Amino acid sequence: MKIIFSFLLILLVTGLTAQQKNVFLVNPYLQVGYHPSANGLQLLWQSNDEDANWIVQYISNGKEITATVTYKKIAVAEIPVHRIYEASLKDLTAGTLFSYTIKKNNEVVFSAKAHAPKSYNQPFSFVVFGDVGAGTKEAKEIAEGVYKANSDIVFIPGDIVYDNGLIKEYRTRFWPIYNAAVADSNGFPIMSQVPFVASTGNHDADTRDLDKKPDALAYYYYWQQPLNGPKTTEGSGLVPALKANETNRKAFIGAAGMAYPSMTNFSYNYANTHWIIIDADNYVDVLDTTLTNWISRDLEAAKNYEWKFVMFHHPGFNSSIDHYEQQQTRLLAPLFEKGNVDIVFAGHVHNYQRSYPLTFKPDGKGIQLIGGRDGKTARGKIVNGHWHLDKLFNGTNITKTNGVIYIVTGAGGQDLYNPEQQNDKDSWQGFTAKFISQFHTFTKVDIQNKKLTLKQLNAKGVTVDSFILTHQ
Repeated sequence: MKIIFSFLLILLVTGLTAQQKNVFLVNPYLQVGYHPSANGLQLLWQSNDEDANWIVQYISNGKEITATVTYKKIAVAEIPVHRIYEASLKDLTAGTLFSYTIKKNNEVVFSAKAHAPKSYNQPFSFVVFGDVGAGTKEAKEIAEGVYKANSDIVFIPGDIVYDNGLIKEYRTRFWPIYNAAVADSNGFPIMSQVPFVASTGNHDADTRDLDKKPDALAYYYYWQQPLNGPKTTEGSGLVPALKANETNRKAFIGAAGMAYPSMTNFSYNYANTHWIIIDADNYVDVLDTTLTNWISRDLEAAKNYEWKFVMFHHPGFNSSIDHYEQQQTRLLAPLFEKGNVDIVFAGHVHNYQRSYPLTFKPDGKGIQLIGGRDGKTARGKIVNGHWHLDKLFNGTNITKTNGVIYIVTGAGGQDLYNPEQQNDKDSWQGFTAKFISQFHTFTKVDIQNKKLTLKQLNAKGVTVDSFILTHQ
């Protein structure tokens, strides 16, 4: 009897996998939503542009619930028209494992299990890794490590997909690796079980000529992230202008909907942590008062959260030769210090770096660098100033900090930067405490009330750096 049951189970799983290949352009994946709820998640999937009867059912706290399903169309040039469906999974019991099923025309085509968001007092873990959508062997190896880490939520500090943030690139370099139907050497079913939260990087947002690349800026189509950030307008100091004829602009705006242009700056609460996610690209004026006033207000409003984190793509405190000159985010350091931020996570530089806890006072507004092929493109800012380093902190027996720790975790799969610097401490800036650039890594953080444990792991799950923070 056990043999027959196992055989039937194999047939069921195989059948669902086969159906997924025919049913979905992109398998179902979890998001936190435009308007996040402490006890809810959004479920999204992509299919061809054809009418069908879709039903989403999930079981929470022993009760079966049927969710309302809606969709929007993506109809941009050079890409076949397709649909993004979504369903709100509401009234989840904090921290519990729940199951969900998707039916198409009354036939089960997908099922999975996922953890509901944790409550304020529940312990949890999260993963951070940037520069991920490269489609490389190393990206797949890190994805396996992330899958096995079994975290509650994943954060990506930019460069979600290479090279130009296109729909076509998502389909070859992102979805198959992080949102596969089954786990194998080419990809892993992470996003169907764990929500991802991402900031944009230069490879996600720099391509804004929709006449040349009409499927660019796919970030605005495929992610559902909070819309609670500063109110911005295209052409401002925070959002550069699009280049698009009337047809391509209309197609983009219609597909992006409410996400454009505000979804690049937002905040999000998970359990006892508060996150600020910022677009820190070279085109951004980080001293624009629309942004700085929002950051100040947001951190003040979050004072009752135990842990505060910031995430963006371009690191301000970086010892790598590559991108060393792009220091514009240093200008925000005084705001982070005033708001009692614990850790700032960044990518962009394809290695791992950890600073000492530090405070920083900028000298002025920085020196704007201009370059690029046209000689007119913003290339970041040099920001000189004075930092104070807390070298008493060791992360083992001295675990309280005086300052903010800055983490670069950009070794998620793209070619590594400056492997020669790992063992050349003379090439490190004074604020750098750890520098790992000879192999790919990702960050895992465990939080239990007032204790935080950070581990930097290689693809095999081996710890290559770690420290503990406490608020006690």
